[in-house]
Amino acid sequence: MKTAIWLYLFMFVAIFDLHAQYPILSPFAVSLGAAPSFIGLILGVYSITHLPGNLIAGYGVDRFGSKKFILFSLIVAGVLLLIQSRVTDPWQLLIIRSFSGFVLAFLSPACLSMLAKIAKDRVHQGKLMSGNGMVHTLASVMSPAAGAYLVARFGFEQSFVYLGWGLITTGVLASIFVKESPAPRMAAFAEPSKASDAHHTASSNDASELETAAGSGTIPWLFFCIPLALSCSQGILFFELPLMKETHSSIMTSGIFFSLVSLGSLVTLSLLFLNRVSPVWRVSFGSLALAFTFFGMSVHWPLPMSVSLFLIGMAKGVIFPAIASFLAGVTSASRYGRTFSFLSISYSVGAFIGPIVSGHVRDIMSPYFIAFAFLMVALSMVPFRAILTPSRTS
Repeated sequence: MKTAIWLYLFMFVAIFDLHAQYPILSPFAVSLGAAPSFIGLILGVYSITHLPGNLIAGYGVDRFGSKKFILFSLIVAGVLLLIQSRVTDPWQLLIIRSFSGFVLAFLSPACLSMLAKIAKDRVHQGKLMSGNGMVHTLASVMSPAAGAYLVARFGFEQSFVYLGWGLITTGVLASIFVKESPAPRMAAFAEPSKASDAHHTASSNDASELETAAGSGTIPWLFFCIPLALSCSQGILFFELPLMKETHSSIMTSGIFFSLVSLGSLVTLSLLFLNRVSPVWRVSFGSLALAFTFFGMSVHWPLPMSVSLFLIGMAKGVIFPAIASFLAGVTSASRYGRTFSFLSISYSVGAFIGPIVSGHVRDIMSPYFIAFAFLMVALSMVPFRAILTPSRTS
């Protein structure tokens, strides 16, 4: 458990450090003379260069372990931020951001793989994934305001220096305090032939379909349509929020709206009893609720925007840890790195597609309807019968 606590602490610092850049990058690019279209490229290239990093991380984490990749991501990303503080041209910023996207692609698969391996049982595994989601949410609530304060207080260059040294320091501390066990503890309960697994299945009916899928040792690859659609919908939301009439008057209003989404996630992540509900049902019903919320926003339902954003955050707080728990449950411990790298790839592709689609259709129809359509199509493609049928025959 000590490893999990230290890992959460370092992940919080890393996520806080990275999310603090969100309100900084666009104004910084403008100060360098970048055109709006080029700023979009600077922001989008981060997701594109994530893809090769995710692929390498998948096989690398399984072969060499998580700790090396966590240290590499944190320290090198910090060095890149120090270099970023010295750029004087938009093209230089584009190159630095492309390298940052590649380097930081290793962080998420490595952290999720380590969390999955240190779990004692499936319920504990679900709690660890929820803890990861809560750490991410807490950091994302606090960091944008902190980033804006840093720029107002110290300027762009000095802010990047502080953030860079924060990542480097976190990487050095992680090398000391994060311990990686040589043998995955999950292997003890990943084997379906174990008598303890049979007893656990009999005593936990609410997660029977997950455990049976774990016994099959296979992953329904169409399941990755859900994280891809989820990321698309979030990309559309984050593209649209700053352009809304309600946020034109003040940047602070836009910041509050973003925080409402994170606060909604924090509410459902705090409901720890949800970890005892099957991840399959959490993913499916959470995605359905998210889709209907986007549909309501597309038809201008009577709920205020603040309430809609809070509901979106609540749905995200259910879906994100459930996706990670499901994939950890149906994957052998030796393949965690590859599985979570594919998950990160899905998120990266969706984050790139969402804003582009939103920018092209917003004059024709509501982009929120596109987000609704993405989620519903993804849900219809997932082979839930293949996941649930074995539990009926066992």
